[in-house]
Amino acid sequence: MKFTELGLNDNILKAIKRLGFEEATPIQAQTIPLALAGQDVIGQAQTGTGKTAAFGLPILQKLDKQEQAIQAIVIEPTRELAIQTQEELFRLGRDEKAKVQVVYGGADIGRQIRALKKVPEILVGTPGRLLDHLKRKTIKLDGVKTVVLDEADEMLDMGFIQDIESILTYAENRDQTLLFSATMPKPIQALGEKFMDDPQVVKIKAKELTADLIDQYFVRVRENEKFDTMCRLIDVENPDLAVVFGRTKRRVDELTRGLVARGYNAAGIHGDLTQARRMQVLKRFKEGELDILVATDVAARGLDISGVTHVYNYDIPQDPDSYVHRIGRTGRAGKSGMSVTFVTPNEIGYMRTIENLTKKKMSPLRPPTDAQAFAGQMKQAVLKVDDLLSGDLSKYDDAAEKLLENYSAEDIAAALLKELSNDSEVKVTITPEKPLPYRGKHSGGRGRGSRSRSGNKNFKGKRNFDRKKRKPGFNIHGRKG
Repeated sequence: MKFTELGLNDNILKAIKRLGFEEATPIQAQTIPLALAGQDVIGQAQTGTGKTAAFGLPILQKLDKQEQAIQAIVIEPTRELAIQTQEELFRLGRDEKAKVQVVYGGADIGRQIRALKKVPEILVGTPGRLLDHLKRKTIKLDGVKTVVLDEADEMLDMGFIQDIESILTYAENRDQTLLFSATMPKPIQALGEKFMDDPQVVKIKAKELTADLIDQYFVRVRENEKFDTMCRLIDVENPDLAVVFGRTKRRVDELTRGLVARGYNAAGIHGDLTQARRMQVLKRFKEGELDILVATDVAARGLDISGVTHVYNYDIPQDPDSYVHRIGRTGRAGKSGMSVTFVTPNEIGYMRTIENLTKKKMSPLRPPTDAQAFAGQMKQAVLKVDDLLSGDLSKYDDAAEKLLENYSAEDIAAALLKELSNDSEVKVTITPEKPLPYRGKHSGGRGRGSRSRSGNKNFKGKRNFDRKKRKPGFNIHGRKG
């Protein structure tokens, strides 16, 4: 369905066209008319399906430019997602001259307070910081017409439900509540029943969520073979932009150091990094200055980065739902993508659970040989040489002639190719971690686990995946892990 069929005004359609969107995604096509009509909506859809525009476009269209008050608030689980949502709403609302402000923890609250004095029309924020501002009386929600709860199941997992309920009581004059969640556990359903008025349910089926445009593969591999296998795959596939997922912060740090040591253009993000550092890395990745982003699930949750061609699950996720979020980083906006999951022999049961959740089998993938990987490295090195030769090299002629007096042209070219290619001979040792123990069939739905605000999950019942201590080992710098 085209956006022109959804009842949006000319300024909104102009912004959509400028951003290059033509057809609405399923969640947009079903949600926008309902939201424009003022109805409460529960949307079940994962990150990457276009939810921000689904709730953002109706909010922008209904803004009253004469009213000096916060008219809509959007609650997001993480700082990164809050910032991305604010940026997208700003882009969509540029022709409406919409004032959009974001608030989140870990940033200077004084600066936020000064910005809030200008009274934004739309306020995006994380639960804790929004509640902080409400208690300080630096924001008022008396004029709020629409409240959006985005990634509600994530906020449940992170222990934010009480905060959300408190915020909703401050916005008691609202006309509309929009709730979005990848899954619908009972606490989220209860939240909808308590705070929403006859909500319309929009559900995007799992087969639409996982997207047929994503080719899903698995590689059966021993733990100590993962890194070299992944590097060979990267050499052969040459991804434009790739995201590598590691299970722990230590894993992310070691993978990043190992990739950089071998010559890959990579950087990592996880919860222990400062907010400024994380945003710096994400900015470089978005702008194409990095080829590979290494991340934990928590740090990468809700990332909205276009152009990701490959997702590598270095560690199979502890939570089957996380797999859907991970591979959703690619295969966006009608473009194809590829995901590769490395599975140790006793983690096959987890892989089958993921396949049951996504309703799609992963295809086995044979790792490339060393010779195939080397051929891939040389192919990329030759392309780099081609780029170098396209410029004016005349000022290097004298030095080149002196080199040719001592070396053959073939030797010089070979040395250049060696310098420009990744060095697979660099020894990298990643600290081993115990594989996830399989405890029989489980549904893959969200349990009653909770996640502290630092991002650690404590699963219970069926989701109580064993967290035994990792085996001792050495990181790539030789220090004991």
